[in-house]
Amino acid sequence: MRFDLAESRFVESDVRPDAPAVIAADGQLSWRELANAAAAWRDAALAEGFERDTPVIVRGHKEAQFFVALTGALLLGAPFVPVDTVYPDERMRRIARTLNASVYFDARRGCFERLDANGEAMQAGSRAPVLRETDLAYVQFTSGTTGDPKGVQIGRESVASLAQWMHEDFALGLAPVFLNQAPFSFDLSMYEVFGTLALGGTIVMMSRAACLPGAAFIEALANAGVSTWVSTPSFAQQQLLDPRLTQASLPSLTTFLFCGEALPVSLAQRLRERFPNARIINTYGPTEATVAATWIVVDDALLAAHPERLPVGFARRGGEVFVEGDELCIAGPYVMRGYLNRSDLNATKMFERDGMRAFRTGDLGRADADGLLYCDGRIDDQVKLNGYRIELAEIDAALAALPGGAHAAAVPLRRADGTVARIVAFVETGANDESGARLSLPADWRVRLGDRLPPYMIPSELIACRLLPLTINAKIDRARLADEYRLAMQEPAAPGNGR
Repeated sequence: MRFDLAESRFVESDVRPDAPAVIAADGQLSWRELANAAAAWRDAALAEGFERDTPVIVRGHKEAQFFVALTGALLLGAPFVPVDTVYPDERMRRIARTLNASVYFDARRGCFERLDANGEAMQAGSRAPVLRETDLAYVQFTSGTTGDPKGVQIGRESVASLAQWMHEDFALGLAPVFLNQAPFSFDLSMYEVFGTLALGGTIVMMSRAACLPGAAFIEALANAGVSTWVSTPSFAQQQLLDPRLTQASLPSLTTFLFCGEALPVSLAQRLRERFPNARIINTYGPTEATVAATWIVVDDALLAAHPERLPVGFARRGGEVFVEGDELCIAGPYVMRGYLNRSDLNATKMFERDGMRAFRTGDLGRADADGLLYCDGRIDDQVKLNGYRIELAEIDAALAALPGGAHAAAVPLRRADGTVARIVAFVETGANDESGARLSLPADWRVRLGDRLPPYMIPSELIACRLLPLTINAKIDRARLADEYRLAMQEPAAPGNGR
């Protein structure tokens, strides 16, 4: 069985109906059971007053009912709004206020709930009004450090395009089994949601606690027969600290699918060593482009041709990725329908190109003579130090080229007025190879970095840490590193800090 995204219904009901569709800590569903549960969810939503084009908030964390609700919303024709419980309650309230809703589906309890009085000026028991944009598949609220989250409106034509791209270009095989570890609030997880539904596969939902590096995590993936690993590079970096994570331990694993961050050359090389039979796919794109807009297969030839920084590839089928004023721009049917109730942002970020919706990403980029695309970091990650403009991503790449393939992050330290005083670098020194040896910071690191960077880009300190902290979405948390550095400077210095 599978789910036809264009027609919003289950099809091929006589093909593997008893094969697993959902594997979660709280239960497992076959395709037949998923179809029945999704239909029951749709009927319950109708009884609550939801209808087509009415957004429905789904809240939880890796419960089987979370996936049932997403599928049921697609059956209903109502865009789902995923909100993971790893985010604070206040984020939920902001999203509800933006949608003017006070009813949501609680995947933990398996029922619809009303928000409490903290929902503020919302009528008790009211569902959200129908959206102006019709035929949306979902609304993803992007994570922001300040202000209210922005609702990215993704149309049904966009998710159909995503599934077609995965089917025709990713070579995932029949009924792929996806590792799903990213929160559903993070659009990376839409690879697994729509890949599972459209390709008749299986989604293996792993909670944050279940994803701690170690034997239990590896055993869970092996028992489920995971064939497609989906994550940010940083998540894979930390899992590789366990030398048991190898092809021998996970013989079914044939594909690594990355998005959300730059893929370091060193990580790709280690994966090629640990999983020589697996395919590594590097993709790039913002939430506004329905997960990703470019792709490339990272093999030995590509690694040899690009020993310092990997490209993000070529535009996915059906669209275009181009550079305009050093900024990457995306056009195609998978570009969002605009931000919810944000005409001001839509006016500055959205435009039309050759009859297609187009979006300015805010990412710095370039293309070579063959059209191969590179992402050089965020425009807002560009810092100015002593009059020089510096890309933090370029420093990260140079740090990753240190002996042992360091997982590292450049962190700007700012003055009270927000200007950058200097840049320090944190290097992860956890187990770095099969012997369990720890990475040793080279004494001549400044000289080594000087071979790749101009003097003004070389960090003033190189600081060893066992693990780099990650955000909820498994990206390097530079803000936390800066805070930890400031706190450490208020305490007596410890020996052997790598400075």
